[in-house]
Amino acid sequence: MKQKRSLLERAAAVPHMLWAVLFIIGPLLFVLYFAFTDTKGEFSFSNIELLSSYSHIFFLSICFSLVATAFCLLIGYPLAFVMSRAKPSTQKLLTVLLMLPMWISLLIRTYSLMTLLDNGGLVNSLLTSMGLAPVTIVGTGGAVILGMIYDFLPYMVLPIYTSMSKLDGRYLEAAADLGCNGFQTLFRVILPLTVPGIVSGVTMVFVPSISTFYISQKLGGGNFDLIGDTIERQFKFTSTYHVGAALSLVMMILILISIAVMNRFSDSDGEDMPI
Repeated sequence: MKQKRSLLERAAAVPHMLWAVLFIIGPLLFVLYFAFTDTKGEFSFSNIELLSSYSHIFFLSICFSLVATAFCLLIGYPLAFVMSRAKPSTQKLLTVLLMLPMWISLLIRTYSLMTLLDNGGLVNSLLTSMGLAPVTIVGTGGAVILGMIYDFLPYMVLPIYTSMSKLDGRYLEAAADLGCNGFQTLFRVILPLTVPGIVSGVTMVFVPSISTFYISQKLGGGNFDLIGDTIERQFKFTSTYHVGAALSLVMMILILISIAVMNRFSDSDGEDMPI
């Protein structure tokens, strides 16, 4: 009987293995091939050597992503805390409201935000009606970062909210019995115990932020060239994919490092942490 279950389990895993080979491992192998070959198909490090000329793009992309991730954390952590302390019915309502924008395509959300922030958009129309001078928002780095925050904030809130929801209330009671006030309980008990949720949220925001291209194109007005924009241009407007593959390889390494860090901190739920 055990042998039959084992065979069934293996058979059930075959479609997943085929999917992983065709749509995950296969494309990664193609990226590696193009990254380390030249236009003649011969092995070469020339594409890797060219990456030094894109160092400013990597630096700008990382800076924008880190700033957006930091703001998402500053906004998302208090929001997740409020959600976790609300009544169950209120928690469900707040979760639905948080996820509601995610039901809409990222492209539509970004384009809508661009319409609001444009020179003739709602924000500048309100400023003009109040007798104030309009401000230029679209085409600035702040607009790109704002777009990242707007589009990826739920990815920060939900993991932290999940970690806070799983907190054992006895820890908070013990902290109160030991004389901790609200701030001490937050920083000495709640914050350390929710580190796995924070790391997960940071990773889930940083990875799509550093690889985005549509947000920078629309809200940046073409003034900012990020890694995603450069990769798209290499694959879309050039006849060879080799430099784009090399850039994609660096992007994959950054993503793998982020996932490794997330897994490292997520191995422990913080349940053994002494108070």
